[in-house]
This record gives sequence, structure tokens and C-alpha cells, in this order.
Amino acid sequence: MKNTIVLIALMSLSCSIAAQKKNFSYHFYGFVRGDLFYNTRANQAPVDGNFYLYPLDNDFDSRGNDINATPNGSFYTFTTRLGVDMKGPDIGKAKSNAKVEVDFGGFSLSTTMLRIRQAYVALDWKHTNLLIGQTWHPLFGSVVPDVLNLSTGAPFQPFNREPQIALRFNSGKMNFTASALWQLQYMSSGPEGPSENYLKNSCLPEFYLGADYRSKGFTAGAGIHFISLKPRTHTTVVDETGTQQRFKVNERMTTFSCEAHLEYKSIQWRFAAKTILASCLDHTALLGGYGISNIDPVTGEQEYTPMRHSTSWMNFTYGKKWKAHFFAGYTKKLGCNSPLVSSEQYGLGLNIDQICSFNLAFSYNLPHWQIGLEYVPTTAWYGDTDFSNGRVINTHNVTNHRILGLMMYYF
Repeated sequence: MKNTIVLIALMSLSCSIAAQKKNFSYHFYGFVRGDLFYNTRANQAPVDGNFYLYPLDNDFDSRGNDINATPNGSFYTFTTRLGVDMKGPDIGKAKSNAKVEVDFGGFSLSTTMLRIRQAYVALDWKHTNLLIGQTWHPLFGSVVPDVLNLSTGAPFQPFNREPQIALRFNSGKMNFTASALWQLQYMSSGPEGPSENYLKNSCLPEFYLGADYRSKGFTAGAGIHFISLKPRTHTTVVDETGTQQRFKVNERMTTFSCEAHLEYKSIQWRFAAKTILASCLDHTALLGGYGISNIDPVTGEQEYTPMRHSTSWMNFTYGKKWKAHFFAGYTKKLGCNSPLVSSEQYGLGLNIDQICSFNLAFSYNLPHWQIGLEYVPTTAWYGDTDFSNGRVINTHNVTNHRILGLMMYYF
């Protein structure tokens, strides 16, 4: 009832604004979403368990019982979403538009506060689009899994929204994208935990270059991603006399990732797939990060080596009103180029050798409704780090079975 009152008030406000603002138009949209889920064990699953990634490793008590082998489940509606698309007057030969989109997912551990999902302005020419603001990371892309879980294929599919400046050029069947991105809600890992400071202190944004070919329901494309982080600006060390000293340092971790994707869809069915050679993409909900390859004995200044992962997924759906969904994802840790000199590593899931997951779902879809049920078995292989190459050895596996019931009402 409260959401309905808010919606009516916003629609009334939009009508009032439209009457006052010449050459502006507004379109409100959104949905009410409810997620009912059950897991057979504890998981890496931010947003109060809604954003499901993978099962946690064994945690044995004094009697040898696995503490993480404890079922859990809940029901949430805080991913309910509200957005507005705006069209404004032309600027020269360019059409202007903007978007503001919010939900109640909050930040960090809070899931009870309004947060910005997207907020940008854009200028459209005949073949060129310039976007300035926060929207989906280009690695998320236009080819995305059609599944019911909120994580949308993560940790196999990148999931991230960032402030950015993006330039897109459309030349017939070819589309080209160049983006510079900064971090805000989704942050890289480092000595201080997840933080935007590593990229901020780097003074270099993330960069992405990509191209897509589209023709009659078929899409194929590829892209390359660059990131350069500055993990620390100073160190504190204790010398042989026991005196504590501080040193300014110039540390940097720089690496590249690349991806390729394809999609084919008809009236009744759709097939999509993506593969990524990922390096330090933990801020996009993929496994990844970096380790320490050298430590200066005097200043404590460190050199870093990025961890590389191969991650791929495929997705098939059939039907419209009654739809069947199948998803399969696989990630393998490939290690690093330089030997590690410390057990300290920064990132997500770096003690995991590989993860395999399947999504089997069935949904009933009407113009304003979606009701569905999804089953997700996920297995992760945990182990020890091989310091010579950063790979994971002496592995054992753990499996979680997740069942999700979904209800969505679109408006």
C-alpha cells in the first residue's frame, strides 16, 4: 500500500513537472520483487543472502562438526525498484535524455535504505552516444544470463554499476564502446579491505574498449579491460633496534582482462554465452585479486602480481508465457605470473581452485507479472595456495543446494 501511495504521488508530480517544463517528458517504471530462498549451508552471499555467489568452506568445531553446514533461508522485498527516464530538449543536433533509478538495497550491511542504482545524462547523435554518470559496467554488457536469482549469473557473469564516461559509436551492424570508469559501490580489495581509495589514489580510471556485431537476432562481441590500483601510499616498519618508522611508497598493481560473448534469439528461444580471462575483477563479483611478489626489506614497499581466472557461462531459455531456464557456469583459478613471497592476498575467493554451478528454473510470465521457481546446485573446490605460481592445491569440495521462489510485479 505504501509503495502504491508513493507511486501515485510521483506520477502526479511528474504530470505537474511536465506541464511546467517545455520539451521535457517523463516515464516512471519499476517493480515490486519478493525473493523466498533456502540454502543447505552457509554461503558467500551479500545483501543479506539475496546476492548468492558460492558456498563457504568447511569450518569444523572441536568435535569435527562443520559449522557452515547449517541450513538457512529467508524472504525479502528490499530489491523493489523505482526509476524514471527523462527526455529533454535537443542540444544542437543531439537528443538529450537522463535516467535515475533506485532500490532499497542500501550500502554495505544496510538493506533498509534507498540507494542509487543508475543516475546519468546522455546525448544521442545519429551514430554516436555520450553517457556521463552511473550505469552498468561494460563488462556486464548487453549479453546477460536470463535467470531468477538476483546475482544474475555472478560469480561467472560480471555484476557492477560504476560512475563512468562512455562513448558509443553505431555504424550499421557494428557497435563500438570506449569507457572510463571510477569505483563507488562496488570496490576493489586491498590492505584496507574493499575500498575506492586504491583506484582513487591511482589517478587512473578503469578503461574498457569493446565492439559488437548485431544482425537478425545474432550478437557477437569482445572487449578488453584495464585497471591500475595503488594499494598503499605509505608503510610502517620496525627496524632491528625496535624503532618504528614510516615511509612514503609508490606501489601499483596494473593488469588487463579480456572477454568475448555471443547471443542468438528467436521468438521462442534464446542462447547466450560469455567467456572471460579475468584479472583482478573482484569488484565485479568475479573471483579474483592479487598477491605480493616482492617486499623491500628496508621500507616494506611491496610489488604485486595479479591472479588470473578463466570464467565462462552459457544460458538457454525456451518459451514466453511459460519459460524454462537453464544456466551453467564454471570458473578456474589459473594462478599468477610471479612467485608469491607472502600468504597475504587481496580479493574474492582466492583459496578456491574452481567453482561449478547450474541453474534450473521455470517461470510463468504475464505482461506485468513473473512467478518462478529455481534450483541452484553449486560446488566449490577449496585448498591451499601454491606459492610458486599462485594456484590452489590439495583441494576438497563443498556443495550448496539453493531453492528460490520469485514473485515480481512490473509497472
